[in-house]
Amino acid sequence: MLTGVKTDVTIIAPVMILVTEHKLPPPEFSRSYDVLVLGAGNAAMAAALTARRAGASVLMVESANKDLRGGNSRHVRNIRYTHKAATDYVTGGYEAAEYMTDLMRVTDGNTNEELSRFMIEASETAVDWMIEQGVTFQPPLSGTLGLARTNAFFLGGGKAMMNAYFRTCEKIGVAVVYEAEVEELEIEDGRFNAAFVRHGGELHRVEARTVVLSSGGFESNIEWLKEGWGEAAENFLIRGTPMNTGKVLRAMLNNDAKQIGAVDQCHAVAIDGRAPKFDGGISTRVDCVVFSVVVNKNAERFYDEGEDVWPRRYAIWGRLVAKQPDQIAYSIIDSKSRGLFMPPVFPPIKADTIAGLAEQLELDGTKLEKTISEFNDAVQPGDFVHTELDGCHTEGLEPKKSNWARKIDTPPFYAFPVKTGITFTYLGVEVNKQAQVLMNDGKPAANIWAAGEIMAGNVLGQGYAAGTGMAIGTVFGRIAGEEAARHARN
Repeated sequence: MLTGVKTDVTIIAPVMILVTEHKLPPPEFSRSYDVLVLGAGNAAMAAALTARRAGASVLMVESANKDLRGGNSRHVRNIRYTHKAATDYVTGGYEAAEYMTDLMRVTDGNTNEELSRFMIEASETAVDWMIEQGVTFQPPLSGTLGLARTNAFFLGGGKAMMNAYFRTCEKIGVAVVYEAEVEELEIEDGRFNAAFVRHGGELHRVEARTVVLSSGGFESNIEWLKEGWGEAAENFLIRGTPMNTGKVLRAMLNNDAKQIGAVDQCHAVAIDGRAPKFDGGISTRVDCVVFSVVVNKNAERFYDEGEDVWPRRYAIWGRLVAKQPDQIAYSIIDSKSRGLFMPPVFPPIKADTIAGLAEQLELDGTKLEKTISEFNDAVQPGDFVHTELDGCHTEGLEPKKSNWARKIDTPPFYAFPVKTGITFTYLGVEVNKQAQVLMNDGKPAANIWAAGEIMAGNVLGQGYAAGTGMAIGTVFGRIAGEEAARHARN
């Protein structure tokens, strides 16, 4: 034993623990890359793979772990894209003009028309490109979704699509670091220098010649949602990843990036009220709205359930429910409508009478019976066709029902509680056709590009048509990757 050296274990042990627990940064953080991609969803993959194939060195940072990688893209099913004729994946042509008409309808014209037309025309090559990256598509779906002609569906869904992307990343040399969350960006006069990334409990400065922002929106940040929705946001359910808290978007806005969109605009649909707070995904969506009577907690109808076919109008129902008392509603059908829609993961609430259904839903039975009776009396004769606008409507009722109006009179009766399910937000950064982020002085940032949810508000000022988000991410992700790689080489 050495004399004069204090060996009290209470002093030595903490030092030993610190040394033992210290985590070295991943080797990927020790070098500067041509392209740094923030995020790892579909848009990020489109950027990373394109940049790498153009010869650039690419680092992708993903806030989730390996099991939950891929952001909201894990939950997607299809992409809406321009195509001239039927293929193995769609039943017919979907020209750019029709696509644009559909987009204008759902957004009510609240879109950058020039950028939207550009995106729609560029989407024509999206499916072929995805196949080249290893993504597999399935034959057209039949049934009530109404998307067999316009949208191509991924075989195995979004998780299979993302796994294919990650396999290709590994094959061609895109570096990926998981559990790496961007805390801040170092930007000077519109030029990106580095990202500060938290990994292993420590903050690392990660440099790159260019950066592509594909980190999602802020739908998982309830406090930010409250800026647009108030306390109602506390009752929202988030369909996708809890990782999308908007840190990258906030950093860009703090660094003088030009803002696009409104804080309360988002992709919000009606989902089962029993769904989890986060990550419920596509299976929680309630698809029977068009065949139902929808009432709020006061047992009152509040909107036309049959306004349009489901793929074009389903995204309005999240906003409608958000404006109801306690942000809750109930979609009610009878036995005639069972089997006409894709059932959600939760079973319906069932009763042999409307009064019995009301009791289970904790609604006023007398009021619900009155609402259903008035609806039934207003239903006009017609030929019910569940796959298209059939004109079966009500008269003398407010709000009216424009299509698929049939009496709710055949027991047993069924109900699905529905709440607002937020998919992604539209507030983001403004971009040009080169996917460059625009700054408040009107000039594009020197070396910053964006793709996916963080810039979706350029196309989606409001509303949604199924599969459009995937088109936005794929088109602008590919452009961002190509442009960033070119800039890095020069």
